[in-house]
Formats: sequence, C-alpha cells, structure tokens
Amino acid sequence: MTTNSNPTSNSILQGEQLEYLTDLSPSDKPWDQHRAQAQQVEKLYQKTVYDRLAVRIRQCTGYLGFGWITEPESGEKRLKLVMARFCRVRHCPVCWWRRSLMWQARFLRVLPELESAFPTARWIFLTLTVRNCALTDLRSTIQHMNVSFNRMTKRPEFAHNTIGWIRSTEVTKGKDGSAHPHFHVLMMVRPSYFTINYVKQARWTELWKESARLDYTPIVHVQAVKSRRGSEHPLQGAIAETLKYSTKPEDLMDREWLLELTSQVYKLRFIGSGGLLKEVLRESEEETDEDLMLFDENGEPQVDPEIFFAWHRQIQRYVRV
Repeated sequence: MTTNSNPTSNSILQGEQLEYLTDLSPSDKPWDQHRAQAQQVEKLYQKTVYDRLAVRIRQCTGYLGFGWITEPESGEKRLKLVMARFCRVRHCPVCWWRRSLMWQARFLRVLPELESAFPTARWIFLTLTVRNCALTDLRSTIQHMNVSFNRMTKRPEFAHNTIGWIRSTEVTKGKDGSAHPHFHVLMMVRPSYFTINYVKQARWTELWKESARLDYTPIVHVQAVKSRRGSEHPLQGAIAETLKYSTKPEDLMDREWLLELTSQVYKLRFIGSGGLLKEVLRESEEETDEDLMLFDENGEPQVDPEIFFAWHRQIQRYVRV
C-alpha cells in the first residue's frame, strides 16, 4: 500500500484550477501544517552531517492516496488515508504526529478491557522536571532521569498505588539555548489512592528529588484526570498530552540546536511503560507505513485508494493530482 512516487515538482497542475486536500476534507488540515514543518526541518539538515536525513524527509509523504468511507452512524462520507510513504526520521514532524496518533489509538483500544477488569481504578497525570541543562549534556541528563524514575517506581507511594503507567520524555528549548527535559507520566491507580493512601504534591516532589538525588527542589505537578468537555473518553486529553511530540516543532527551527539535539538523543527511548500497561505501547524501529497510516487501529474497513494528493513545495499544501 506504499509508493515510491514523489511528484512534488513546481510543474504540478500549472495553469489549472488547483484543488486542495482541505477543500475535500477540512479536518485534514494538519497534513499541510506538519508537512510544511517537515520541509523546514529538511532544509536545516541539508549540507550537514545529517544530509541523509534531509533526503529521507524530502521523500516523506510527498504523495498521499485516500479512499472514501461511510460513517455507519451518520451515513456521511469522509476520506481515509490508505496510501503513503513515511521516512520515520525521529524529528520529522509528520512522522512524529502520525506516531502520536498511532499510540493514542492503541491506548484507547485497550482501555475498555482495562476498565472492565478494574472498574474502580482512577488515573492521575504526573509531570517530573529537572533544571535545564546544556544541550551537550542532554543525553546524560535523560539517562540519569531514566534511572531515577526506575528508583521512584520502587518507592511504596508509587508501587503500592499504581496498577500501570506510561511515561514519555519531552525536551523543550530554553530561551538561552539550553534543554529542558521532563517526563509526562499517566498512571492508573487504585481507588484507595484518593482516600487512605493519598500522596500530596509536596510528597511527590520529595520522592522525585530523592530518587533523582538532586541538591535542589524540582518542579513537580500532579493532578487527577478529569473528563474534558467534548472528549470522546475521559482519558482522551491526558493520553494526548502524554503521547504528544517529543520536541515542539517550533523548537526544531534552529539549525545548530537541531543538529546537536539529533546527536544527543540518538537511539534513546522516549516512551516507557510498566505494570499492566507495559505491553500497551512500545517504541519500535520496525514500525511500518501501515502502522503510521493507522491501519487496524480504529476498526474502520480498508478501502482502495480513489483520490490522490501531492505535496506542492512552493504553495505548501497538498494538491489533488
């Protein structure tokens, strides 16, 4: 279901009335947004030691094939992605966006079974930080944080309360060019956590400080997960926050910062899980184009490609071909 074609030259449809992907499917506007960001990252990688990554990103999702599916409840037709080629470069904004959607879909797919087995379980969202570090120290800092988190999972306040957890690493860019690595942790906890075993935020701060062996008090946030208005599932917002980008696309738009970041995080795992959620999500170097197209993740029928769009590099929109 993939293609090596990448018809993105300036000659596409010259002199004709252009029809865009968003004309037929306004909800697919993120394709234009993320592909334009990927084009910027590609340019920053060009003529550097990572020029090979620029080549891969240039070939990423240049050509998309969609099929029409019918919503069973409303009877409305909408486009479904059924053909694409992804580069899977870590800092490609398109691939990270699709990877995030894939993880979210897989998590939501197993939730009914978890909720059936543990109907009284609750969820909390924990953010663990350390002070900003020099970008050149990012790798060692993240490795230290990983070891520290493993220590914390063995503390009674964590181990006795938690049924399962998923942790992601995010790195943001400081105003001075430093790096700010931090963890987002979504935890499935026993109902007793909110009664006899409640852990206050101050105690979570102490636990993280002690586990990370810090000589300062870190910033730690903890909150119960509540349903957002309009969400399909109470956990939807927390899942999206946990499994979003590892680095904001706008933070990647500094060439020197991007190049050093790429070196620092090479081969590092940014997703971890434990307890009953250990097998739910895994980072994989073998993810396929079909994985990132979300095949089999939402239970929708598979259809043949009927309508095609190519990325126009100057207009920076997907154009029907």
